[in-house]
Amino acid sequence: MKVSDDPGVTLVTHSLGSCIGVAVYDPVVKAGGLLHYMLPESELDANKAKSKPLMFADTGIPILFKSCYKLGAVKGRMIVKLAGGSQVMDASGVFNIGKRNYAALRKIFWRNNVLIDGENIGGTVNRTMWLSIGTGEVTLKVSGQGYKVL
Repeated sequence: MKVSDDPGVTLVTHSLGSCIGVAVYDPVVKAGGLLHYMLPESELDANKAKSKPLMFADTGIPILFKSCYKLGAVKGRMIVKLAGGSQVMDASGVFNIGKRNYAALRKIFWRNNVLIDGENIGGTVNRTMWLSIGTGEVTLKVSGQGYKVL
């Protein structure tokens, strides 16, 4: 996870397969952050959750929002965009990690009244995600599909 209020900074996360990238941005204070989480629930591995809470949706997402609040962001103004949740290494759908990651995020957002402003979720592709702190623009590179603004 990375957060910034420096308008010259662009945050990036690579290799979003079944993982999900969450970009949040407050256009008033020009502050935002980018989280790349790997698993839906921290209870899957309590020791790992203590040492690496950003790996999990249920612990990483709250940390992302709280870190942005410290930069002056306000939840009601924040623009939220998502990417990832693919079935890259689980083509048969046995584990459904991408779908489970997305379901966990939706549950957290629903409980906290957070709306999603844009997403590029699912499929069988990898993605790279950029968040420009100066503009709030989120750009994706989707394997086989090129670049797109989300």
